[in-house]
Amino acid sequence: MRPAELDRVTVAEAADRYVELVRARTVTGALSPASAEVYARDVATLVELAGADVVLDDLTGADVDAILLAFARRPDGRTARARDGRAGAGGGAQAGAGQSPSSQARFRRSISALFKHATLAGWVQINPMTRSTVTARQRGGLRAERRALTREQAQGLIGAARELREAPPEHGKRRDQRTELRDAVIVLLLATVGPRVSELVRANVEDFFTNDGVRYWRIFGKGGRTRDVPLPGDVARVLQAYLEQEREPRRESDPRDGRDDGKALLLSWRGRRLARGDVQAVIDRVQRRVDPDRRRSVTPHGLRHTTATHLLADAVDMDAVRRVLGHSDLSTLGRYRDELPGELEVAMRSHPLLRDRPAP
Repeated sequence: MRPAELDRVTVAEAADRYVELVRARTVTGALSPASAEVYARDVATLVELAGADVVLDDLTGADVDAILLAFARRPDGRTARARDGRAGAGGGAQAGAGQSPSSQARFRRSISALFKHATLAGWVQINPMTRSTVTARQRGGLRAERRALTREQAQGLIGAARELREAPPEHGKRRDQRTELRDAVIVLLLATVGPRVSELVRANVEDFFTNDGVRYWRIFGKGGRTRDVPLPGDVARVLQAYLEQEREPRRESDPRDGRDDGKALLLSWRGRRLARGDVQAVIDRVQRRVDPDRRRSVTPHGLRHTTATHLLADAVDMDAVRRVLGHSDLSTLGRYRDELPGELEVAMRSHPLLRDRPAP
């Protein structure tokens, strides 16, 4: 039950009150005008990303994750202007991808300060920043924490990927521009087989073969090691549908411009091999189809953690899990085994020493 003194202000109202307070501090010299304007700009961005009419107290840690990652992926206007200037002078600088790590860290500090004030002012019961799983990296910007999804979250994501097989085409897209089956294959392979993202984007169609009725993926991993991993039946069926309905028509109809992407498993709608950076966008797109109560931001490596965690939690042989993930020894599995809510309680309820007790 909410306390009587809780002030259910919207994000826009809270932002206006906070910015007014910040600017007032410049009068006393506690804050420079330039710093106050930086805070105001970041808070305005928060309003844009969170939604002006959303009640501030309704924001959860998952919402903060989405806001931080959405900001991180926004184009950096300063980088674009600098690039355009170099291009005009004959330079060929490559486009920057999203905000710089320093800008991401600054934005995080700005909204952290707002939520800290909101907690003291009675605008929120719990500071949602304390529930965020996005961590700050000194040289890598903001990233979703590489930890496993819970069973409910993983099943929600897998369910959304399965439904893509029957999804209607997006408005305005031609048949050869559809990517629903490809997106489903990406999420299902990451969540059930747990490959490294580099192994996934390097995969070729010829790496998948059938033996005795079972579909296998020959994965080329680190150190020149290969492993043959059997695919779950559902995953194999979606893969086959993608190969027949999306990939082959696209490969035949789109020009290569001299590039040899014809063998690649995962192609863009233009017929190019997908890059590592494209995979996160696919996961985020599928996540938007998941019920909000079962949704949590996750990276490709987080899905690798998810595979390891749930296979081990289900008492799958450790050496079999090691071979699925492509590790050289069992000790490495410790880094991929995350705790799950309630798993200790389940383990103690089914304690092996208390099974088949003799009748009293």
